[in-house]
Amino acid sequence: MGKNHTQTGKSLAAGRRRVLVTGGGTFLGDYIAAALLAEGAEVSLLVRPEAEDKLGPLAQQVRWSTADIWNPASLRGRARGHSTVIHTVGSMTADPAKGLNHNWLNFVSARNVANMCVSDGCSHIVLLSSASAPWVPRPYLRAKREAESYIERVGLKPTIIRAPVAYLRGQQRHPFYWLMTFLGSVPPLSWLAFGRVAPLPVEILARGVARIALEPQPGKKIYYRRDIRRRVSGSEAISTFPLNEQDIQPPPANPFDQVSDDVPFGWTPPED
Repeated sequence: MGKNHTQTGKSLAAGRRRVLVTGGGTFLGDYIAAALLAEGAEVSLLVRPEAEDKLGPLAQQVRWSTADIWNPASLRGRARGHSTVIHTVGSMTADPAKGLNHNWLNFVSARNVANMCVSDGCSHIVLLSSASAPWVPRPYLRAKREAESYIERVGLKPTIIRAPVAYLRGQQRHPFYWLMTFLGSVPPLSWLAFGRVAPLPVEILARGVARIALEPQPGKKIYYRRDIRRRVSGSEAISTFPLNEQDIQPPPANPFDQVSDDVPFGWTPPED
């Protein structure tokens, strides 16, 4: 069991929404945590054991604890007292030879977090799922859909984010993904399928997810790229992120050379 670490020198305002984010110390998890802080939420992070140093300045602004998503015992009690859990952990990259298939990485991790929510009395879970696109592996997508179904079956109030691939501005990208981003931003093509699957800057994805998660009465169950983008103003889309980007764990180098590693929504299990 990991230790709980609370921020010092800054009192937590009463009445703020308490949100637990899985995937602390990762590209997407840290961006979403920063976006939640900017919205005034009280944020807790679940961090993989031995990954605490990757939090950087976030460690002073959030509560955090270590836990192994694939070990249900280490999750016990982590969601207690939170109004929402945002689950960002999973991976597009599978390694069946090591037992790391898509079901284990993306369904089992979500199942464990959903069960944590049930046992700890947190009824609202936000699942970072995936939009269906030709470049998304079918086994990965199937595992994400099974996770969506499981969350409903156990009686939670789900918010499903069928997210597109996220990228970091200024980082070199394959021309194909640049083209998809362009087509997803220009009407009337943006009104078609491109509007659901075109890649998004991670800053916009994180802000949109944070705002959806904090809405008092979610308007619907499943959200796509358009829904995320509508929650971020034009000026915000080009403005500096609430937390310095150099302080957030970066994605892998050249992620679009191996796109499956660009948005593994968190970490993969430690090797035995």
